[in-house]
Amino acid sequence: MGVIRFTKALVMIVAAATLLTTAACSSKSNQTTDASLATASSAGAMAANFKDIEMPVDMKWNTADSITVNTSSFQGGIAKYSGRVEINSLRDFLLSSMANNKWKMVGDTQYSNKIILAFTKPSRTCMIALEEGFGGPLGKTYATLYVTGDMATGVRTNPFGEPVK
Repeated sequence: MGVIRFTKALVMIVAAATLLTTAACSSKSNQTTDASLATASSAGAMAANFKDIEMPVDMKWNTADSITVNTSSFQGGIAKYSGRVEINSLRDFLLSSMANNKWKMVGDTQYSNKIILAFTKPSRTCMIALEEGFGGPLGKTYATLYVTGDMATGVRTNPFGEPVK
């Protein structure tokens, strides 16, 4: 059963990476990594410029290692975080906050010092990879979010992905 979940998670990672690569190649001028895009929330900070994904305030956004892509038909990116948070506590926080923000958990896997969580919403996906750094619970914990959103879903598009009126 764990192998099936891991395989599904791996397929979702490959799909997210493909979508992000395609969008990044087609619209490099629309990229942003401005730290001001993160806004505060009572439970935590919003992840990058994704208004419905929260991270604990102890997790700091590594803007130099992150990228967001915003076009008329695609919103997504890779956001990297690190902080002194116990990995299982971070997982529990994410499960709760994603459910509160109407994300549906579609898969998870855990192995060694890594946890992968997969969530979906209509026309959006979010994969979160958690990893315990050197020092185990006494060291840093790293979170990498892979977020994709098809903004053209439900809109008729031409073969080039542009909305048709």
